[in-house]
Amino acid sequence: MYCYMKQDSRLSATLHVLLHMADRGAPMTSEELAACLGTNPVVIRRTMAGLRETGLVHSEKGHGGGWTLARALDAITLGDVHRALGEPALIALGHRSENPQCLVEQAVNSALGEAFAEAEALLAGHFDRVRLSDLAADFSRRFDERRQIHAKHNHTL
Repeated sequence: MYCYMKQDSRLSATLHVLLHMADRGAPMTSEELAACLGTNPVVIRRTMAGLRETGLVHSEKGHGGGWTLARALDAITLGDVHRALGEPALIALGHRSENPQCLVEQAVNSALGEAFAEAEALLAGHFDRVRLSDLAADFSRRFDERRQIHAKHNHTL
C-alpha cells in the first residue's frame, strides 16, 4: 500500500557545494565540485547555471576560472538557495486525489491541506532565517572539535 517517493536532495547537495566553494576561497571547476558530491559535472553545471541566474554564484571561463560565490555567506539564506533551485516541494506528502467527488475525501484533503500549508510556511520561514554563514560556522566548530579529538588521541599514543 505504501509508495515511497525518492527524496529530493538538490537543496542539501547545493548547500554542500556552496560551502566547499566558500571554504576554498578560489574558483572551483564543475569537475572539482562534482568530486565533492560524487556526481557528474553536467549535474553541477545545470544546477550552478540556475544559481548564476539568481545572482548567487558567478562563473569565469578559461585557465584559473570556475565557479565562485557572488555574495557573502551572510547575505545568502537557505531560502535564497531553495528559490534559486525552483522551489522544489518541501513536503513529499500529498492528497490521494486533488479534486475528489467523495465528501469524505474532501474532508481529509481539507485537514491535510491545512497541515501541509502550515508545515511548509514554518519550514520556509526557517529557511529564510538561516544563513550560509551559520552553516559555515557550524562546519568550523565541528572541524575544530574533530581536530582536537585527533590531536588528543595521537598525543596519548
